[in-house]
Amino acid sequence: MATPRIIKKYPNRRLYDTETSTYITLAEVKDLVLQYREFQVQDAKSGEDLTRAILLQIILEEESGGVPMFSTDMLANIIRYYGHSMQGLMGSYLERSIHAFHEAQKRFQEQAQVLIPKVPADAFANMMTGGTQIPNVMGGYLEKGAKAVIDMQDELRSQALKLFSGFPYSAAPGGEEPAPEPEPAKPARARRAAPRKPRARKK
Repeated sequence: MATPRIIKKYPNRRLYDTETSTYITLAEVKDLVLQYREFQVQDAKSGEDLTRAILLQIILEEESGGVPMFSTDMLANIIRYYGHSMQGLMGSYLERSIHAFHEAQKRFQEQAQVLIPKVPADAFANMMTGGTQIPNVMGGYLEKGAKAVIDMQDELRSQALKLFSGFPYSAAPGGEEPAPEPEPAKPARARRAAPRKPRARKK
């Protein structure tokens, strides 16, 4: 496995490419991503890995200008899953979805170049990476994936409530406690007969 390209980040926010021994911009880091170049951004002093932070910064700039990929609802749903018990499931689901979408794009590009050999080889690559409609397709695809996870969570919650509703002392639908069962009536005690007073004899 090739050693990743090291980019140093200095306190003045400048990025230094150790391979070319030059300072580079965030746009040039984005070009490395588009070229599938392996790289790692490190803090110049501590050596801390800052690659994720830089990639998130690129995404923020892309979402702020041009054609955003994620809708407001999509971003809100992602935020709601931070600290949630299903955060790991959501992250892996989106990662697998992006990978599947990327593989489908590659197959489409390969098939299209075979069917239409006259089209320049980079025409489809430009369409897939720089077109105005494709990002919307990708955003919609991921949004549907996130909604599927949320629907699945709601279904699991519903099934759990139905399961536990069969146990004694479970809460009734609507969160109300079930009414206590009436206690069986106690048998009435037999009344003791009052002693009779002796009758006075007639003289």
